[in-house]
Amino acid sequence: MRKPVKFSQEPDQVFLNPWSDEGVTLLAEPPYFWRAIQPAVIEGVGASADAALNDKIEAFLAQTRRHKKLKKPIVYASVPAVLEDVIFRKSLVLAKDRIVLSGASGQRALNQYRWTNEAAEFDPQKRLLDYFANSLEANKGKKLKVDPEAIGPDVDFAITSRNTFNYYHFVTETLCQLCVLDDLDFQGRIFIHFPNDEKKTRDFALNFVSVLFPEYKDRVFFERAPKDYNRVLTAFDLVGLHSLNPDISSDQLDKLAPSTQFWQGQAATVASQNMLQMNVVSSALIALRERALRMIGGMDFSDLPKKFYVGRDTRQSRTRHMEGEDELFDHLRLFGFEYIVFENLHPLEQVALMANAEMMISYHGAGFTNMLFASPETYVIEIGTLQTAMTRWGDFWPLANAAQCKYISFFADYKGVKSGEEPKPFKDELLPAALSYKAAGQLMAFVVSLDGHLPEMPQADDLLRLARGLFRADEVEKAVAILEANQQWMAGHFDLQMLMADCCKHLDVPKSELIALDAAFQADQSRWQTLVRMIWCANRCEQPKVILWALARLQSDFPDRHDAFLKNHEWVRYVV
Repeated sequence: MRKPVKFSQEPDQVFLNPWSDEGVTLLAEPPYFWRAIQPAVIEGVGASADAALNDKIEAFLAQTRRHKKLKKPIVYASVPAVLEDVIFRKSLVLAKDRIVLSGASGQRALNQYRWTNEAAEFDPQKRLLDYFANSLEANKGKKLKVDPEAIGPDVDFAITSRNTFNYYHFVTETLCQLCVLDDLDFQGRIFIHFPNDEKKTRDFALNFVSVLFPEYKDRVFFERAPKDYNRVLTAFDLVGLHSLNPDISSDQLDKLAPSTQFWQGQAATVASQNMLQMNVVSSALIALRERALRMIGGMDFSDLPKKFYVGRDTRQSRTRHMEGEDELFDHLRLFGFEYIVFENLHPLEQVALMANAEMMISYHGAGFTNMLFASPETYVIEIGTLQTAMTRWGDFWPLANAAQCKYISFFADYKGVKSGEEPKPFKDELLPAALSYKAAGQLMAFVVSLDGHLPEMPQADDLLRLARGLFRADEVEKAVAILEANQQWMAGHFDLQMLMADCCKHLDVPKSELIALDAAFQADQSRWQTLVRMIWCANRCEQPKVILWALARLQSDFPDRHDAFLKNHEWVRYVV
């Protein structure tokens, strides 16, 4: 009889520490635990028709940029391992009666520990923090158990699935795990265990396994949990061991953190773990992308569109249609977009569609999983809400970073919700988006600008939104072109002139940057920061007269700032 998981116990009785506990053997030393990679372009834009809600969206986006996005994303290794005395229970994996902290399954177990003990007399988060800190200290000097011969004869390969009906979870957490077999000559059976009713298993799960892993034909079995094994081969996603691992240099990873407001290194805080989930790509996910792209090599998919809007087959998904969808597509169609439903395409067509795409647009949903197969030149444009920004946006960052594509989200209004009555992001059901007429215009202006058009903007604020969005999307030259094409709004507008200065700085044209900074200061002379930036820029341009002028204005208008600047920057005294 299987023992129930008792989350009320001390963490060391619930979770397996493979440096100290028996039950886990790696087949080889990991090639690395983590490594940094170049980031994708991941950005968000406020697109609500309600000014107050738009301010909330922009505040959330600013906080995310400053404190939650690592300077570079990281890849964490996923490796084959042999487990002993194993139980697959729901979507958890236990070895020696302890939960294996592997990937998303391990993270869900930690969350379940917190939720289960919310009303307990002890603080579950403190217990977890103490457990990880004490275990990390105890693990120093120890090594993970490694044995290339551990697999032995007649050992099955088994992995867990959160469910077999959600495309996002199946691809990102389950399907990719099969890639750890790529370097093994494994001839045994392969089991995928899931907790849901077998009747809910979707055809896509069966189809993607058979199409992307044809070498395992007739050896892959979907079987409902629970299931026990004496010994089993599995995929071990090592990110789950981050807070236990004595073999990583936390200092090196800490250098990638944008700030310490949320990031606490190896400390198992909820905030740090959430940041890891957002910024980490599993090596298995990258392997799945590479496998899929190899399979379409040499095949002709010239009939597939380059620019498309993705709708939904409501027979296969929960209906969450966006308000304003038909009107948006009417506009997109004028610029060569076609309407696509992923569910109606063969798996390899879905891969090829994204690999060759110039631009994909849709509202938030599991279809964005296919961003994994996009090219670095592909624009993937999502329409969501503040609720999806806060609860789901980070889920798709690993896919964008694996593909190195350009993932831009427009966060709009809620369908059927009055102004000021927004849902509680983490408690209420996920609500569909509503794209207002103005937001549709904002999105279309962005789309046509990427296509090389220079739309005439009706107001200065519209110009600022568009140019700022292009700048954030790393389309700096297009942002400059838009600003120059709408000069009627530039004069006397501080934010537009500062944006032009930012663009010039990015393009390394300091003289143009200095002109824009001067125009910005003339538009708003209450900001000392503009003068300081002018001093630095003028120094780059070798314009001592401008430095002297800016210093004089700083001294007359902001004497305290002037004195502090001179004190901290000795080089200015030589100019004076």
